[in-house]
Amino acid sequence: MSVRRLAAAEVQPESFAFSKESEKKITFWMNKYPEDRKASAVIPLLWLAQKQEGWVSEPALREIAARCEMPYIRVYEVATFYTMFNLEPVGEHLIQVCGTTPCWLRGSDDLKAVCEKRIGKKGRGNVSADGKFSWEEVECLGACSNAPMVQIANKDGDFYYEDLTGAALEQILDDLAAGKPVEMGPVTGRKCSEPTEADVAVLADAELYDGSRAKPMPYLPNTPEAKAAEEGEDPAPVKKGRPARKPADADEAGGAVKSAPRKTAKAAPKAAAKPAAKKTPAKKPAAKKPATKKDAE
Repeated sequence: MSVRRLAAAEVQPESFAFSKESEKKITFWMNKYPEDRKASAVIPLLWLAQKQEGWVSEPALREIAARCEMPYIRVYEVATFYTMFNLEPVGEHLIQVCGTTPCWLRGSDDLKAVCEKRIGKKGRGNVSADGKFSWEEVECLGACSNAPMVQIANKDGDFYYEDLTGAALEQILDDLAAGKPVEMGPVTGRKCSEPTEADVAVLADAELYDGSRAKPMPYLPNTPEAKAAEEGEDPAPVKKGRPARKPADADEAGGAVKSAPRKTAKAAPKAAAKPAAKKTPAKKPAAKKPATKKDAE
């Protein structure tokens, strides 16, 4: 990774202020984090500043540091670490040409030649004379199946243009310079990364679905019996499992037969409830008779 520094002092503006449109988005992002975690919004705010001005200047970094209540050096570290942030003025449309192997094999050299002819030397700081374009070569942009391709970043967004040729890229640059809308995606009209030249129908054989290819397996794969069979030996007989229990209503062949209706015992009539036996009251102990004179004698 190359060293990334801020643009020279003579290029830096005297001040920076977010636009009204950016302020609405800043409110959205700042409300996503707790009051004491405002620093978490530093990357969204850097991105908003870049989309507003085309790059992040030194005054913009200080404004973002104040908004996020974090030291300026921390914002500087983030901005200089991530290559997605432009640290110097760029063209209205920043073109990034993928030069990794798949795109190179499919003709990315032609795209770079077009950029050099139309814009000039590669590098974000090398802006075309009309201020419309700047371009650079980057490593993989992750669209190998649609090679060769470029990413064009501007205020409208960051979009991929794929399956390019030198002539197709020149037409895109002409349309962008004229302010015409350019449809993103493959220029060949194919959808996403669908096949363009292959004409091989796969999984189209009807036997794959009618069950005719299904055959019972004598042995489970990777078992001793299967290995013995592969080597031409007589595998040990497979232990048979316990036979399935024949249902009570099956015939000798195991088929179900119509069983006779079962006799169900009639419910016995309920016996009449015996009347509850009356409880006999407990006998009270006999009271002692008072002693008579005769007993005393």
